[in-house]
Amino acid sequence: MLLTLRQLAYLYRYVLFLFAGLVLLGLYIGGLLFGESSFEVLGALKDKQANLQASVQNLQYENAKLQKQLFELKELEPRIGAR
Repeated sequence: MLLTLRQLAYLYRYVLFLFAGLVLLGLYIGGLLFGESSFEVLGALKDKQANLQASVQNLQYENAKLQKQLFELKELEPRIGAR
């Protein structure tokens, strides 16, 4: 008494649906973990943000030093038309 493929699929339809659901769930979770909007990308972006903020602070400090030097040099220059 051999069953056809259609009869087997009908008998085990719940198992097949459960298996298909697990595969889809696995693909979804895999996409969350390793896709374009994954946790790894989020962590990399947070690291990049921290590095950029540190760079901004360094550049602001350098800018303040250069502005101080500029104002010191401007004060040393003779004023034109001053009596």
